[in-house]
Amino acid sequence: MSQILTFLGASSISRTKIAIASAKSLASQGKRVLLAGLAEPILPILLDQPLAPDPQQIAPNLDVVQFQASVLLERSWDEVKKLEAEYLRTPIIKDVYGQELVVLPGMDHALALNTIREYDASGKYDAIIYNGTGDASTLRMFGMPESLSWYVRRFRQLIVNSDLGKNIAESPLIQPLISSFFNINWTADNFAHPTNQVNNFLDKGKAALADPKRIAAFLVTTADPLEVASVRYLWGSAQQVGLTVGGAIQISSQPNTNFSEEFTPLSVSVVPDLTDGNWQPLIDALPDFVEQAVQAPSPITIDVHNLQVRLFLPGFDKKQVKLTQYGPEVTVEAGDQRRNIFLPPALSGRPVTGAKFQNNYLIISF
Repeated sequence: MSQILTFLGASSISRTKIAIASAKSLASQGKRVLLAGLAEPILPILLDQPLAPDPQQIAPNLDVVQFQASVLLERSWDEVKKLEAEYLRTPIIKDVYGQELVVLPGMDHALALNTIREYDASGKYDAIIYNGTGDASTLRMFGMPESLSWYVRRFRQLIVNSDLGKNIAESPLIQPLISSFFNINWTADNFAHPTNQVNNFLDKGKAALADPKRIAAFLVTTADPLEVASVRYLWGSAQQVGLTVGGAIQISSQPNTNFSEEFTPLSVSVVPDLTDGNWQPLIDALPDFVEQAVQAPSPITIDVHNLQVRLFLPGFDKKQVKLTQYGPEVTVEAGDQRRNIFLPPALSGRPVTGAKFQNNYLIISF
């Protein structure tokens, strides 16, 4: 399994510099590193070489790949056809070819996440540096396993308990019709086989996201107060998707411009900007990513003994945080992110008895 790092911030150039320096640093320590970027020009310009949709070695222990959504979609389409053939007796998309598919909004992030998962599972790399968009889209990408798992468990139960679900399960007329189209047995549980596979897949993603040794983000900013405000907002938004923010990296060409108070309790590393293509001063100033990530506040803490859930939401005030309990889970909104909290059995089904926002923490009592 790999250590996966990504960087959040308003400046694409600053984030890319930090991503490259981090990859070079980890590779110099003997770790097998993959630097993965999107199809944009900044990364190849700073590396001074063209990039391809397949990993290529540019230095000892360091591979670089550029994610091209159209290529990833084409490659994934074959897997979609395999799944269709597994469940349908007569495939219907066999005559649609990956080379003709057009990438829709949101597909690029889903494809990137799946490709990172595949590189992680390959065992070829000790660290994967993902140089994404560094904004809310990146956060939603990393939060996909938890978000999708909510949709699966919520709507699966609704359909199973509905009249439609019961009729499908019990009707002697519908069952033979379904069996004539599908290759699986739908009599025991309409959705057991496919949803169990999906849940196992999503559970692995959620477990990785919850482990700061496996996945962590770092904030990247300059001394510009507007950038500081932007990354503080991203910091709080990252907590909403369960992504640990291990620390902040401030690029500064001026001494005594440390904004540590803005990121308490995170550690802030002040690093020099890249000058004349000399990466070493920037590399030498980088923090120990794993050490800082494991010491950072956890996005969520569930205290069953005291019947409490604590969410760390820096960058927001209590007016920006909303708590609701419409369904079996608690929903928290902060900024432009919404999170459904999957509660353990000891808390599941209990009504919320109180909530307060204190010292950047939303404390929910049951």
